[in-house]
Amino acid sequence: MPAIAAAIEDIKHQPVVSPTHFAHVVFRTSQIKAMSDWYKTALNAHAAFETEMLVFLTYDEEHHRVAILNVEGLAEQPDGVVGLQHIAYSYKSLHELLGNYVRLREKGIVPKWSVNHGPTTSLYYSDPDGNQVEFQVDNYDSLEEATAFFYSEAFAVNPIGVPFDPDALYERLLAGEDERQLKLRPPSGPAGPEIIGIR
Repeated sequence: MPAIAAAIEDIKHQPVVSPTHFAHVVFRTSQIKAMSDWYKTALNAHAAFETEMLVFLTYDEEHHRVAILNVEGLAEQPDGVVGLQHIAYSYKSLHELLGNYVRLREKGIVPKWSVNHGPTTSLYYSDPDGNQVEFQVDNYDSLEEATAFFYSEAFAVNPIGVPFDPDALYERLLAGEDERQLKLRPPSGPAGPEIIGIR
């Protein structure tokens, strides 16, 4: 017992361990079919488990990345209250991000906001319950370059980003413009959280 007590005492003084990866997100809803259909389409996911009460969706080797729990009679989300701002998913390239944008648009799923943050080029969607979902691509090849942007004058003036037209950007990409150049955030004036309605 003294050895166990000593081990526990030693553990108390060690740093907290970071998780190995992000596993999943869980939503509660009163419209489980609409939510399930939306995430199946938006993430190209399939059900690993599905009942009228609970759905587990995955798109890779994880047993579930999105869980949806059906709870009858929930109120709609009001605007302007504290809570989760959004969840985000990364794509490998601008081609992949914008090609997916076109495919989702043809299925009636369109972004509410398209913005070049600097470190990422991002498309923001709302699911049927109004939860925000970001699809993004990294704009820099290294963590060091992305982090350096946070300390730039451009970020100091505008930490939110510069809106863009995804159709126009995709046309430029398909016309042969360099992806790395297209992902560079254009200059802008001051902007803060009000650009996306954060109060």
